[in-house]
Amino acid sequence: MKLETESALIEAILFLEADPVDLASLQRISGLSRDVVLGALTGLREALSAPVHGLELVEIADGYTIAPKQAIAPALRDRYGKRNDARLSRAAMETLSIVAYSQPITRAEIENLRGVNADGMMRLLLSRNLIREVGRKDAPGKPVQYGTTKEFLKLFRLSTIADLPKLDEADRKRFELDEA
Repeated sequence: MKLETESALIEAILFLEADPVDLASLQRISGLSRDVVLGALTGLREALSAPVHGLELVEIADGYTIAPKQAIAPALRDRYGKRNDARLSRAAMETLSIVAYSQPITRAEIENLRGVNADGMMRLLLSRNLIREVGRKDAPGKPVQYGTTKEFLKLFRLSTIADLPKLDEADRKRFELDEA
């Protein structure tokens, strides 16, 4: 198979899959070697980077997907956004930010940082699959610890949690837990 055909095959797979597809799955589905799949992804990324294309190859949560370019996504959101993707309130975004930057973190630690009860926000974020239980803290009562999910990474178009924007000193202090 030529690179154009291989890139077309990878493009078709990514178009047909609803969720990001990891490298091993792309190899299995296409029947191509790792190097050939990586070459096809590079070719596809380059081809879609041309200004005439409205799509781009995006790496999300250790997988690849084709998505609208970020510059045009707002123009499409009203008609093509997820039906259940209602905007998060400021309180929900604050809670989600605390989980993202401080994970793993317990509900009590979140409440300590926010200064208010977090039950409602936690239920909302859990129901939207943006956070999940990731373990239990080695402390009295063994409280549940929370972290972000692949849905979180997809929503914010992050490859890994390390891709979160860096915090300035004031914000970093805001997310620090008192270990008292």
